[in-house]
Formats: sequence, structure tokens, C-alpha cells
Amino acid sequence: MTEKRIGILGLGAYVPERVMTNDDWAEYVDTSDEWITARTGIKTRRIAAENQSTVDLAVAAAERALDDAGVTADEVDEIIVATDTPEVYIPDTAPFVQQRLGAREVPTFDLAGSGCAGFVLGLDVARSRVGSGDKRVLLIGVELLTRLMDWKDRTTCVLFGDAAGAAVVGSGEEVGEIVAFTAGTDGSQTDILTLEAGGTRRPVTVERARRRENRNIAMKGREVFREAVTRMGAASREVLKQAGIRVDELALVVPHQANLRIIRALQKQLEIPEDKLAVNVQNYGNTGSASVPLALWEARNQGRVTKGDLVLLTAFGAGFHWAAMIVRL
Repeated sequence: MTEKRIGILGLGAYVPERVMTNDDWAEYVDTSDEWITARTGIKTRRIAAENQSTVDLAVAAAERALDDAGVTADEVDEIIVATDTPEVYIPDTAPFVQQRLGAREVPTFDLAGSGCAGFVLGLDVARSRVGSGDKRVLLIGVELLTRLMDWKDRTTCVLFGDAAGAAVVGSGEEVGEIVAFTAGTDGSQTDILTLEAGGTRRPVTVERARRRENRNIAMKGREVFREAVTRMGAASREVLKQAGIRVDELALVVPHQANLRIIRALQKQLEIPEDKLAVNVQNYGNTGSASVPLALWEARNQGRVTKGDLVLLTAFGAGFHWAAMIVRL
């Protein structure tokens, strides 16, 4: 009898309709298309409509992933939402998604605060949950980061966009496979990418809100760049070693789409050919935990990967967290 494997059954993604260009940003802050492009590689990003919330984006991506997997909402056994921009403070976002989708009263929970590494970390959690029984797990990475940032801070506001990506993870004889995984955290680097106001250490007060501290995403650019390239590179080499495969055996590498310079540095470090590298940061900016699934979904729809292909996913995020995974589609 063929052994059942655990892998991705279906993918989906959603981006809002509103497109914001670099020239549009020049109307808000002292910047230009040339300045933004040279430092980030970003040309446009998507902005959620005023009447859209985190759940709206999450459900749109989830419905596409379920349809892609040939699974209905009432066939889902668990829902995981990776996000740093929750629907409300309490409860978490996952129960809202469950209700909107019309899913059964299954376990739901958020993976919050792991930043842009959330989706890749969530894939490993989903794999373990599927492995504990014959389950189908819906995993969603979703961010409305433009609701958190200070639109007057040109060092950060031009970086982010809103999006959602989703995957259905399950088991079967004919499905793909999650081949290898690694992750880690360096808590000594919590200050290099953070939004402090809003927690118990620095609650939001009228004074802090007036100073826009609740929208002040603080980022130490040089430190983030160094840690991102170092950690994603090391994690990628580790999963390649675990799987016993070489870079040239991969069909595609999908890194977190934070900044084109970070992606290019990783590409050089791992010697990734251009035709095996997924890059869409120029179109969407940094979409946090939605970044990896959005890039993977788009690459598949473009015919760059197909069933049976090996793909390397790697990401980093505030915390400082990092993760890498090899999947066979």
C-alpha cells in the first residue's frame, strides 16, 4: 500500500483592487519613484478599501484555496491564521474566518506576532496537525499592514502592502509533500523590527496616540538586512541538507518579498539562477505573512511550477524569527 504523504492540496491568494504607485506616495511624503525603487525595488503596492478588514482579505484567499483543493468549508478540520494585523484585539481572527466561511465548529487559532515568517511557520504547524489524524487544515497568511504604519514616515510607509494568501494542507497517496523544515528565533533582536505601543509594556494612551506611536513601526534597516540574509541563507542551506538535494534540483525558490536588495543578496549567497527565483515585491511591496503564499500562488498560475516540482520557501520576521521549508507540489 502506498504511504500517505502530507502536503499542500490547494493554494489561493487575494490582493485589494486599489493600486498605489511610488508617485502616489510622493503626494504624502518627501520621496520619489527613483528613491523608493533604488532602495527597495518596489514600484506599486495594494491598499485595502476602507470597508475591508483582515477577515475580508483572509476569506477571499481561503475560498480560492479551498476551491483549488476541491474541498468545501465544512470539510475543513482546523483553521490557522498567521497575522500581525488582527480583526480585533480579542478574540483572535481565526474564529471570525470560521464563521464567515461557514465551517464547522472546528479548532481555530492565530499565529500572531511572528511577522513575515508566519506562513512558513504555520505550514509546519499544519503538517503536525494533519499528522495527528486524517485532517484537512486551512492555513491563511493575511496582513493589512497599511493600517498599522505611519503614512508620514517615509522610511517605512512605502514598504508595505495589503494581501492574503492561503493553503489547504492534508494527506493522501497522490498529494505533494512537505519534505523538510527548519526554523529559529533570536530574541535578542526584538528591537530591530517592532511596534511597541499597544501591548502591556506600552499601552496606547491619548498622548501616545497623538504622537502616532501606535502606528510607529520601528525598523533598524541595516540590522534587519544583515539578519534577514544571514538567517534565510542558513535556514535554506539546512533544509537542502535535510532533504539531500541541491539548489539546481529545485524548480523554484520563493523568499519573503520584503525588499529586492535582500532577495538579491540571498540569491547571490545561494547561487540561485534567475529563472528559479520568485520575485514580485515590485508589484505588491512587503505583504508580511501573505508574501510567500502570494508569490507561490502567482508563480504556479504563471506556469513556473507544476505538480511534482520541488520548491524552497524561506522567510524572516520580527522576533527575530526565520524559517525555511522544501515542499513537493
